[in-house]
Amino acid sequence: MEKVAATRLFICSLFALICLFSRPANCSEVEDEREFSYEEDGGNGPSRWGKIKPEWRTCKTGTMQSPIDLMNKRVQVVSHLGALQMKYHPANATLKNRGHDIKLEWVGGAGYLQINETKYVLRQCHWHSFSEHTVDGKRFDLELHMVHETDAGETAVIGILYKIGTPDALLSSLRDELKAISDEDKKEVNAGIVDPGLIKPTSLRYYRYMGSLTTPPCTENVTWTILAEVRTVSKEQVKLLRDAVHDDSEINARPLQPINNRLVQLYQPKVTKED
Repeated sequence: MEKVAATRLFICSLFALICLFSRPANCSEVEDEREFSYEEDGGNGPSRWGKIKPEWRTCKTGTMQSPIDLMNKRVQVVSHLGALQMKYHPANATLKNRGHDIKLEWVGGAGYLQINETKYVLRQCHWHSFSEHTVDGKRFDLELHMVHETDAGETAVIGILYKIGTPDALLSSLRDELKAISDEDKKEVNAGIVDPGLIKPTSLRYYRYMGSLTTPPCTENVTWTILAEVRTVSKEQVKLLRDAVHDDSEINARPLQPINNRLVQLYQPKVTKED
């Protein structure tokens, strides 16, 4: 009997290990961000993320971490990447307060981004202020991340940089929902049908590099696309995003990470000369 029990235990343990290691390599961002902070003097700031949990160790040991500075003298200008291929559609969405940021999540996805032969489904977007990525050391007022995933767990993120100016169309459409989260201390509100076309990237030029999630677990092998075009957002909209999370912090941007000789490309369409 003991031999049978031991055999069953071995089989169960083996099955558990198979399940563990057969999972997709990429892990999603944490939904509850209260276990870490962006304040270095709090004991759980960015430099300590990798020590808070064993599964977050990549935040400390990773060699392809994000964000980075898109330094022009290190960027390779190319034309072979091609224009961004996107096919988005309106879908029902939920606005969530994750603790340090506000996430807009589309139920079932809202179309896809295609890179080479792979289609990445648009799952959610969220905001960071100040911007996490910089261009030649210049930091911007806001950064939007459009997070796309495949069924196999691969992740591709489009980053859009903003400076203070005229209001952003997407945030204008979500004004009432953002106020509801802020005023009533709700964690989640139904945003109804939201059209990603309000933020559909139109820039012909973009940066491309391999990086990571910018929040724990800081999973690597994320394909990053940062639009070269800087858009505008109003001061009131940036303030509303920060007020809505109730974390008493002025920023939710991870510090810049080492590039470590990674290839950073800038796609620029070829200019054809007319006779």
